[in-house]
Amino acid sequence: MEQIDFKKDFKILNGDFVYLDSGATNQHPHKVLKSVMSFYEKSNANPHRGSYSLCMKATNEYEMARHAVAKFLNAKSDKEIVFTKNASESLNLIAHSFCETLTKDDEIVLSILEHHSMIVPFQRCSKLTGAKLKFMYLKDYQIPEEEINKKITKKTKVVGVSLVSNVLGTVVDVEKIIKRAHLVGAKVVVDISQSIAHMPFDVQTMDADFVVFSGHKMFAPLGIGVLYGKKELLDEMPPFLLGGDMIEYVYEQSATFAETPQKFEAGTQNVGGAVGLRSAIEYIESISYKNIEKMEKEVYEYAINELKKLKFVDLYVPNDRNKRSSVISFNIRGVHSHDTASILDSYNVFVRSGNHCAQPLLRFLGVDSTCRASFSIYNTKSDVQKLVFALKHAYEKFKKYIKE
Repeated sequence: MEQIDFKKDFKILNGDFVYLDSGATNQHPHKVLKSVMSFYEKSNANPHRGSYSLCMKATNEYEMARHAVAKFLNAKSDKEIVFTKNASESLNLIAHSFCETLTKDDEIVLSILEHHSMIVPFQRCSKLTGAKLKFMYLKDYQIPEEEINKKITKKTKVVGVSLVSNVLGTVVDVEKIIKRAHLVGAKVVVDISQSIAHMPFDVQTMDADFVVFSGHKMFAPLGIGVLYGKKELLDEMPPFLLGGDMIEYVYEQSATFAETPQKFEAGTQNVGGAVGLRSAIEYIESISYKNIEKMEKEVYEYAINELKKLKFVDLYVPNDRNKRSSVISFNIRGVHSHDTASILDSYNVFVRSGNHCAQPLLRFLGVDSTCRASFSIYNTKSDVQKLVFALKHAYEKFKKYIKE
């Protein structure tokens, strides 16, 4: 596919800056914003709450969005899709509702690559139930097979892993982890937040038990997230949040709850966000993952090669080109990431700096913080050149203060 400048689809990118923080949030194409505005202008009502025509229209929009997500992930049923506000809420739901039956004899296994939104809910689950929390560690920025086999045992009940690391860009062999977990009877939670804008995920082919992501990572509005769960698992789980629309009957001293997925969607939902998520799915499908991967890989690999030429820059990326995606963490040697990012900002180059909500990973790597450039379809080689230009100037400003 011929390289296309997708910036034209994103009004915010018409400004004179380089946006390299899509790992935190993607920008939103006009198509998505238009769909959200259209909902509020023409269909706004509270879904599932009334029998009048506008309410029915809003309910239809909401459920059409659910169907679009189910089809996008190749779920067996729309009932396997629960809308949340983000991946963090989805993970909290799982850690609370699915894991409440764990005991002190059970184990939870996570990868050290994980975002705090995966780690902290399962830390609490571990403390509440007594289940032991274990981590799979890295070799060459990958989770080696011997670590998978060593840590996932017959005591393991839950395994949590991200498909792509938000710090290293490592593409994890999730299929191998799922097979190992299922061999010992454990369930697997897969966070695809960092991969969803870049590569497909088929829940049936991968045989994932739970999958989570945030819509804003894939061009949808902020505040809409997804939890996929196998229906038989969701049916057994108690609700996480309680309130309106998730109940069947309420009496003075007791209540019964709606069926899956409604029992997990308490209160008025973000219908505009769900409509925007459906539109974002349509936007991705209009380009195709195959073309997205091809275009992004060209820019991403160009960026790694150009940054490697800067002898004052340390890179934190997997060596295997087939096991890395979308994210490049780096530092100017001897300079704090916040200082580097501030200088880059003065050149209108926007990168993330800090620990990226992954402190255990950075501690394992022996690094305090990093700068992170994360790419999307609207980034070009010209953006990379501006990043390199700004880094050279940043180094010139700092080099007399750097202790070799």
